[in-house]
Amino acid sequence: MIYTTKQGDEWDQIAFDQLGSEHLVDRLIAANPEHQEVVLFDAGVKLKIPDPVKKPLIVGPAPWRKVTRGS
Repeated sequence: MIYTTKQGDEWDQIAFDQLGSEHLVDRLIAANPEHQEVVLFDAGVKLKIPDPVKKPLIVGPAPWRKVTRGS
């Protein structure tokens, strides 16, 4: 996927908006090393957006681990 910057965009905001977390900024920069020295983007810069990080589905403890209280 490609993202086209708006005037004043910053790495962390793009990472948050496009990848769901500003903590993924390192993945975004790694995908666009030719722009790694940029702090504030001009409008119209094309950035590659890496594939999203897949989060494991956590629904709770396994049924056999549930504690039941006896009477």
